[in-house]
Order: sequence, then structure tokens, then C-alpha cells
Amino acid sequence: MARLVGFKPPKGEIGMKKLMTMARQFRDDENGAAMVEYSILIGIIAAASILIIVGIGLWVTGRFTGLCNAMNGAGVPGSCGLTGTGS
Repeated sequence: MARLVGFKPPKGEIGMKKLMTMARQFRDDENGAAMVEYSILIGIIAAASILIIVGIGLWVTGRFTGLCNAMNGAGVPGSCGLTGTGS
């Protein structure tokens, strides 16, 4: 396309070319897609870690509660709030 000296294209034409150029760059640029994929992966790992930690906490709480109940049932002094004379 030949350019005429002093000819300025309408503003809409310039904007459209710039938009098309930006669209091509975005399409060809894979860094953005990789960043989104890594962000999703980090989110999944974080959620899984939180669920595992909460699960372990609930398991430990259950084990200590069971131990406490067993010791109280056996009459062990000083265990889990049960007062006694001690030895």
C-alpha cells in the first residue's frame, strides 16, 4: 500500500491497526498463558495443603480426646482435668 505524502488515515483506521497488532502479539505470546497455568497450579497446591493440614489437625484432636477419655475412665489422676492426689 503506497503512502501519500501528507496523507493521514482516519483515526479509526489507526486504532484498528493498533488493536489488530496487539491481538496478534497477545495470541503469539505464551508467557501470559503459562503464568495463568502456574497460578492455577499454585492455587490447587495451596488448597490441597490446607485441607491436609486441617485433616491432620482433626485426626490429632480425635486421638487426644480418645486418650483423655480413656485415662479419665481409668481414673488416672492429673489427666485431662481430672484432679487427684498424685504420687
